[in-house]
Amino acid sequence: MATDTADGMSSHMRGLTVTTITAVAGIAAAFGSNAVASGATDTIGVAILAVAVLAQFPVLKVAGIGQEDLSTKDVLYIAFMTFALWFVSWGVMLTTGV
Repeated sequence: MATDTADGMSSHMRGLTVTTITAVAGIAAAFGSNAVASGATDTIGVAILAVAVLAQFPVLKVAGIGQEDLSTKDVLYIAFMTFALWFVSWGVMLTTGV
């Protein structure tokens, strides 16, 4: 494409990569919280969420999106999307008794 740079990815691929990684991390954190936490009031579930958010930044760097490429808005998006997927997924797991 004409908008691609020689050393970077297009903005569409960048957005798709970030969204995919945040969604997978949120769902994985929900499974981790479900496996480790004793219930909804156990704070270890939130600690797993925090680890999932922080673990994404090295993964994004490997994927070609460095910390210098992320604005404050991007970091807030990563944290919120991970939280939203974790919250919904773990809520479903707690409700259904998985």
